[in-house]
Amino acid sequence: MTERATRLRSQAAAGISGFARNWLVFIGAVAVWELATRLAASVFFPPPSEIVATAGELWFSGPASQLFLSETVFDHILPSIGRCLGGWAIAVVLGVGLGTALGRSRTGMEYVGPLFAFFRAIPPPTLVPVFMVLFGLGPGMQVATIIFGAIWPILLNTVDGVRSVDSVKVDTARSFRTPAPYWIGMVVLPAALPKIFAGLRLSLSISLILMVVSELIGSLNGIGHQLISSQQQFEFPLMWSWIVLLGILGYGLNAVLLAVERRVLRWQPTRNDDA
Repeated sequence: MTERATRLRSQAAAGISGFARNWLVFIGAVAVWELATRLAASVFFPPPSEIVATAGELWFSGPASQLFLSETVFDHILPSIGRCLGGWAIAVVLGVGLGTALGRSRTGMEYVGPLFAFFRAIPPPTLVPVFMVLFGLGPGMQVATIIFGAIWPILLNTVDGVRSVDSVKVDTARSFRTPAPYWIGMVVLPAALPKIFAGLRLSLSISLILMVVSELIGSLNGIGHQLISSQQQFEFPLMWSWIVLLGILGYGLNAVLLAVERRVLRWQPTRNDDA
């Protein structure tokens, strides 16, 4: 018990030290940014202090009943996050489901592999006009763009993870005649989870990028729409506030997914130190 307490204290101290070190680097970078932009005095590159003031006034000027969130948050930010996460969630379901089926098939990837390679090589933004014709302007086109770009890392990582299941586990399940649903849910997917999560992290970043790209064309709301609108109106502090928001969203979503991954994969021997 004493050894465990000592180990936990050392881990906590190391975590605090790493957290402080990372944020010191961030604060230093922001300070350099502030100094450089003030010395340059360029209208195109406002200092971070001005960007923060603009963002605070834009997003947190609402009444207390709305937790001080402005209408901009409800009209633009939340719909964008909903489209991003909605398209990503659909890509997760399709990618994991199809990837599991193809990974367990002996010849499935031999038939569809060239087709996947062809479609994966197509940049999703180039298909925005196609999705506009199929789904019209609006959320349908935007979600379809996100799904098309986000599904490939999930699908291919799932196939790779499912195929890498230990052969001993396969032989054991066959010897006990384990039913397919139990075999998939209790053996195959848990063994493939590390690679699946790697695909999920990559696809989440892609989803955020494609959310912005899809909102730049024919959209009446969203972060991408506001970004291009502020640029066209030469409101550069406002434009940079939307850019900073995208960085915050990317960092936050990735942090949440990493926390979920650590929680789900705590059973792995290599992660025992985190328990």
